[in-house]
Amino acid sequence: MASLSAKFVAPSLPNHRNVKLTKSTRLHATPPQTVAPPASGSAEIDSARLEPRVEEKDGYFILKEKFRQGINPAEKVKIEKEPMKLFMENEVEELSKIPFEEIDQSKLSKDDVDSRLKWLGLFHRRKHQYGRFMMRLKLPNGVTSSAQTRYLASVIRKYGKEGCADVTTRQNWQIRGVVLPDVPEILKGLDEVGLTSLQSGMDNVRNPVGNPIAGIDPDEIVDTRPYCNLLSHFITANSQGNPAFTNLPRKWNVCVVGTHDLYEHPHINDLAYMPAMKDGRFGFNLLVGGFFSPKRCAEAIPLDAWVPGDDILPVCKAVLETFRDLGTRGNRQKTRMMWLIDELGIEGFRAEVVKRMPWQALERAAPEDLIKKDWERRECLGVHPQKQEGYSFVGLHIPVGRIQADEMDELARLADQYGSGELRLTVEQNIIIPNVQTANVDALLKEPLLNDRFSPNPPILMKGLVACTGNQFCGQAIIETKARALKITEELHQRVAVNRPVRMHWTGCPNTCGQVQVADIGFMGCLTRKEGKTVEAADVYLGGRIGSDSHLGDVYKKAVPCEDLVPLIVELLVERFGAVRREREEDED
Repeated sequence: MASLSAKFVAPSLPNHRNVKLTKSTRLHATPPQTVAPPASGSAEIDSARLEPRVEEKDGYFILKEKFRQGINPAEKVKIEKEPMKLFMENEVEELSKIPFEEIDQSKLSKDDVDSRLKWLGLFHRRKHQYGRFMMRLKLPNGVTSSAQTRYLASVIRKYGKEGCADVTTRQNWQIRGVVLPDVPEILKGLDEVGLTSLQSGMDNVRNPVGNPIAGIDPDEIVDTRPYCNLLSHFITANSQGNPAFTNLPRKWNVCVVGTHDLYEHPHINDLAYMPAMKDGRFGFNLLVGGFFSPKRCAEAIPLDAWVPGDDILPVCKAVLETFRDLGTRGNRQKTRMMWLIDELGIEGFRAEVVKRMPWQALERAAPEDLIKKDWERRECLGVHPQKQEGYSFVGLHIPVGRIQADEMDELARLADQYGSGELRLTVEQNIIIPNVQTANVDALLKEPLLNDRFSPNPPILMKGLVACTGNQFCGQAIIETKARALKITEELHQRVAVNRPVRMHWTGCPNTCGQVQVADIGFMGCLTRKEGKTVEAADVYLGGRIGSDSHLGDVYKKAVPCEDLVPLIVELLVERFGAVRREREEDED
């Protein structure tokens, strides 16, 4: 088990006089000063229901025999063989030497390739790229270096047209085209540049999200980078593997909010840390349970809990253990943490979290957090002054997040030449170059990459365009998304003029990796019938909000054939978003 203590350099906390953090605070679970009694009226839970469903055996957590009836296929795969052994006992080395034809002849090795390797961040693209993998990294707070970027570029370059990279909606890299024999060497290379792909897929904790301009933001509440780094290192035991959190009932998302803009999307995370002052101390109120799934989407709700700024790990551990121990493992559509919260009630869930805190105590929430409710969300694209005098950050638009090896190398060069060798990834699938001397900004803006591909000032409807992988690579996607999103958006620019960004998100299937529910207009892939033929289509969502008044959108119209989307979107842009139709030139007779 990873220790709950870690050296931690306290972030700067502007405009809060009562905050007292030393420069080298040691992370530990201090007993809360005040603990309110549980709210009355919470549902009574049968004590048998509160028995942990997992037990530790030989260093791994496994589902107890008595709870194995009615479990889903993914749980059976975990029981048949511990996925983390592929990494922690280096079984991936031997697996990588087996020809794929031989792998497919054994259920055990086939499940290794199609399921268990996801614990190492490797996703076999059996349907569209047989024998090739997508590899998902861990990139806390979306911060990466030029050296890391060059290494990833070197990996995908060798795969030619099969290799590329994507910026994801969790401030992360995914690289494509990987083949199994290369995996051991790639894992070693990742470690050498300070990266890991460990515990980034399936029933694990996903990449911790923070403010993309943390530490350079003139208006930030708190620098989220140290917190996201701590969470990631704790959850993966410093990239060595942490079996305490690798057998969750389902995936689990976490974010640390550091800005009034809520770039981190706390309402769609399983655990969100919301900055708040209490009795002169800086810390975080907690939200829990936010998630998307094909059958249900739910916004995170208050846990009625506050933790000091140097106590973020114990409560994360307690929440994860509550989910791991008590979450159901039947229908995969009902195994996210919010379903457990629904079953126990928020007070019942909170009581289980308290049981797992080191001091069996958890303070009630601060009356208010530090988020300004009337804050207008700022744009990260373009040139913006940093809190450091004489420096700027430059936000670049990466069309639907897709990027090639040569472009990654060029971004690394620009980060070295004009910045500090650092790049920041955003949940909108864009990239920021921080720490550019203001005197050098004009020269950076003249660079060919910024004029030919990654503009700091893209067309207005392109600014908020997000798209998942789609069926080009993803076996679960029903429709193609990235190329279609770009093509339709370009056509919309020809049809209408808009005076403000409209966020349009595309997702290829109901798993909603493209997060259509938070978009102004969202498109979820499906199939429908048109003129007797099955065609690609989309359910259209409307009304999602981000920022201080965030909420999820709803279905506006179901199963619209993709070829009929442009007229519908034009109508929505005109009627709902103030767009003006452009006059279209007619061909002369």
